[in-house]
Amino acid sequence: MAQARGASTDTRKWVIGIAAVVVVAALVIGGVIWTISDKNKTEGQTITPGGGTSLATDVVQKRDGVVVTVGKPGAKASIDVYADFLCPICGQFEKTYKTQIEQAVNDGKLQVRYHMVPLLNDRSDPPGYSLDSANAALAAADAGKFVQFHDALFANQPEEGKRGYDKAQLVKLGGDVGITDPKFSQTVNAGTYDQQINAAFQQIENDPKLVQDFGNGQSGFGTPTVASNGTIVSWQDPSWLAKVTG
Repeated sequence: MAQARGASTDTRKWVIGIAAVVVVAALVIGGVIWTISDKNKTEGQTITPGGGTSLATDVVQKRDGVVVTVGKPGAKASIDVYADFLCPICGQFEKTYKTQIEQAVNDGKLQVRYHMVPLLNDRSDPPGYSLDSANAALAAADAGKFVQFHDALFANQPEEGKRGYDKAQLVKLGGDVGITDPKFSQTVNAGTYDQQINAAFQQIENDPKLVQDFGNGQSGFGTPTVASNGTIVSWQDPSWLAKVTG
């Protein structure tokens, strides 16, 4: 009898052990599936257009190389904005100052020169979103829809370290903001401006006027960077735009 009770106890321990292993395995598998799903949550999504853009009809959007200028001719002030569509701080900058910048542009006080830089090109999964989105934004500028495209990408910004948007999604956004020229999709898919963007980025990184001190002995170029008349503007100051436009 004693031997039988021992065997029964061992069996119960064995069953409980197997059950525990199954539960742990299920949790691990569930966690992996959730992680993959979260990483790829942009897959199949439509990038929503209409990020609240309301430019005046006489505001000009013009591409010059890999820089896009937005504003009315004769604006007395101008700024250069260096940003990466994947950069979360750039996204915060846009959220905080978009309305003020747009108002200054509509009032004819400000021109904005946008520089799309692929600083975080290896920080999407798979890599490449920063460059793809920059190239697509220049293609949108060719079609006169840069601001609409730019604002939609920031309003629907993917997370750093996760999947960005693929070229098909970028092409779809172009159509949704009103681009009908087939050259747009051709430019996006071919990466037409990739080489120029990378070459400009190398110059930007090596421009001493764009070097910032990040503290702890670290300095260099970072995004977002705002400059006016060749001097870096401290955009963390809430009144920076008023000071620029005077």
